[in-house]
Amino acid sequence: MSDSQIPVPAPSSEARQWAMFCHFAAFLGMIFPFGNLLGPLILWQLKKDSDPFIDAHGKEALNFQITVSLAIVACFFLMLLVIGFALIGLVGVGALVLTIIAGIKANEGVAYRYPFTWRLIK
Repeated sequence: MSDSQIPVPAPSSEARQWAMFCHFAAFLGMIFPFGNLLGPLILWQLKKDSDPFIDAHGKEALNFQITVSLAIVACFFLMLLVIGFALIGLVGVGALVLTIIAGIKANEGVAYRYPFTWRLIK
C-alpha cells in the first residue's frame, strides 16, 4: 500500500466544530476593530494542540483574514483614486462568502484552502 492510499481518520465532531468556529470567529470584525484577526487568532491559539484538523483550519482562517485586512488597507489608499470605494465592497462580499464556505467545509470535515490567500503562517 503506497502513502497516498493510507486512510486518514475523519476528524471528530468536536474538531470539526472548533475548526468551523475558527473561520466564523472572523465575524467579530463586524463588532469591533481587528476582530476579524483576533477571533481566529485566539481560537487557533487555544485549540491548535488538541487536533491537527483544528490547527490547519485555524492557520488557514488567520492567513485569509490577514490577506483580507491587507486588501482593505490597500482599498483605503485607492479611495484617493475613487476605485477603492468599489473594491472595498468587492473585498467585503468576497470575504463574507469565502468565510461562510470555509466554515461549512470545516464542519463537513473537509480540508479547505481559501483562494487568493497569502499564507504567512505555515
